[in-house]
Formats: sequence, C-alpha cells, structure tokens
Amino acid sequence: MAAVDTQKPTEPAAPALPDYVTDPDAVLKDHQAHWRYGRAPDYSKTRKVFAETRSMSHEAGSLPQLVENLVKNWEVEASFKPTLKDWRTVDHENYSFAINGGEPQSAEHMLKQGTYNAIIAPNEYYSPEYSDFSSSHKTFKRMMPTFAWYVLEVYSGPPTVSFRWRHWGTMKNDYVGFDNKGEKVTAKAHGGAIDIQGVTVATVNDKLQLQSVRTWFDPLDMFRQIAPKGVVKKEAVDKSLAPADALDSDIKVELDQTPQAKESSTSELPERHPPIDMQELVEGAGCPFAATNPKEATAVYPPAVVDTTAAADVARRGGEGAAKLVHPEAPISKEKMDIMAKGQQEGFDQDPNLEPAKGERV
Repeated sequence: MAAVDTQKPTEPAAPALPDYVTDPDAVLKDHQAHWRYGRAPDYSKTRKVFAETRSMSHEAGSLPQLVENLVKNWEVEASFKPTLKDWRTVDHENYSFAINGGEPQSAEHMLKQGTYNAIIAPNEYYSPEYSDFSSSHKTFKRMMPTFAWYVLEVYSGPPTVSFRWRHWGTMKNDYVGFDNKGEKVTAKAHGGAIDIQGVTVATVNDKLQLQSVRTWFDPLDMFRQIAPKGVVKKEAVDKSLAPADALDSDIKVELDQTPQAKESSTSELPERHPPIDMQELVEGAGCPFAATNPKEATAVYPPAVVDTTAAADVARRGGEGAAKLVHPEAPISKEKMDIMAKGQQEGFDQDPNLEPAKGERV
C-alpha cells in the first residue's frame, strides 16, 4: 500500500513590493524615462543632509519607511519627469492632488504649474499667478539648496494612509520671488533653519500607487521663517520678461503708488441689475431746496433777487437785517477773539433764553 503524502502544500510567496516603496532613489534609476533636463537629477546632497540632520529613523521595511520612500519617489517624478506616462508612483486613471481642502487637481495641472505652484496659495511673499515652473524652482532651490523630507508618524495603513511629515532645510541664499501683486520680493538670507510640518491622507491601489492625495499645512509658516521680522524689499518688474528672467533682471521699475480713483457706485451693482439713469434718479427724488416738483429739482438754481430799496430802508433805520458786509481778510476784533476763545457764538449775551454761568463775564 502506497504511503500517503501528508506534506502541506507550499503557500504562494507574497508578491514583492515595488521598488518605489523600498528604495527612496528607485525612480532616479529609470534611465529610459524622459527627464526634464535631459538626465536624472542629483539628490545626493539632499540625502546626505537628511541622514545627518533627521531627528528619527524608521526600521527597515516598516510602514513609515515604505510611505516615506513612496512620497520621495513621487516628488522626484512630479518635479523632474515632464511626461506623465513615465510616472510609476501614481495610478494614472485615479490620481488627484489637493491642498488644504481646495479643489482637487490633476497630474497634468501639476506638470504645467510645478510642484511649488500647486501647493502654495497667493500671498504677500509668493504667488503662483506670477510664477511659472522654472521661476518657482529658482526661487526655492536657490534659497535652500537642500530641502529634506521624511515621515514623522503614520496613523493608518493601506488603502488609506494618513501620516504626519516634516520638511526642513537651511536658508543659505536670499529669497527672491513674486508676491500676489506681481512685485519682486527679496528677503535677505539669515543662515537659519526653515522647518515646516503637515499632514497628508492618501489612498493607494493594490500596487501601492498614489490615487487621492490630500495634504494640509500652513504655507505662511515657511515665509514667517524666511522673513522672521517681516522685513523684505519689494520692487516692480518688467512684465514683458518671463518670470524666470525677471527674477535675475536688474531692470528697476518704479512702483505706481498713485491712489486709485474710487469707482462709481454704479459699478458695484449686481451683475444683472438694470442700468441706473442718474438724471432720472434725481428727478424722481426731488430736491427739498429747489421745489416740490421733481422736474424743478434738476433746473439751474436761479440767482438770488435782492430788494435793494427795502434793504436800504432797513439799513437807514439801523434795524435788524441791516447789511453787514465784512471782507473775509479784515482783522478780527479783540472782542471777537475773546468770544471765540470762550467758545461762545456771537449774540450769546443777547439771547434771553441763555443765561451765562455764574461768575462768567458776558
């Protein structure tokens, strides 16, 4: 009788993890990819700063390390692979990116605008509206030649991965960028640290490729560290130049500080409000100083008619109403100066309804 083989069947080996979650530099080895500047970028200095200045290290193969590697490879692709089909870290059909609860953006949007422009809203130090991909990289990479990034802690695992991160570097050179008015802003380098933190919630597919990426952080925290006392130099730029060229241009343009004329109130009407004829508005309201007839409200105000005979008769008698024409530049009498100093109007002592305060001279 043949012996029965009771050996348990071998369980299939777990699928190997993709290299972009096990190696932070995996996509830098994609030699067949189309790179923005003709070849893969050199991240050796950033990786060196990361190793020397990080505040913690994750165990090899741990979830925090896998998440950290995935995001680092994604950042390389988003910044330096201009062709979306070369991105290996994202699910092309389901990828979107949003900052601070804003409108989700596609990968194409990030490729066109640049990673910095995709995550920073317009403010008094920087504005993506006046910057392009090239100028944005000049602005930040010149200021901080290395800007390391790593995961602080992971709160949940796939398929929804939520984690807190840190991004830091040293301000070695001046910050030069464009603000939300299109002015060139310069902040002198202070040689200190720039250190920001944030939270990201991302969904991944079964290949651990990014799908929905939602990030929250305070971008102004970085600028408060760039200019800790708020001291910056602002100057207008030649708008005919491309943003990247304008950053390096020495052409000075005077800032127009002329107060802008206040727009007519009619321009503040709702979009579909019917136009207002100001002439009809005046006619309809009437003018209490002209007449009760609204038509007369818009008529030319008639000149005053003076009865010279009656006025002369009153003046001859010295009665009330006699004309007292005094040249405005005539010297003011001492009596009037005393009255003004006391804050009393002329005729105060003649009004029987007003008694002077006790002891007050009138």
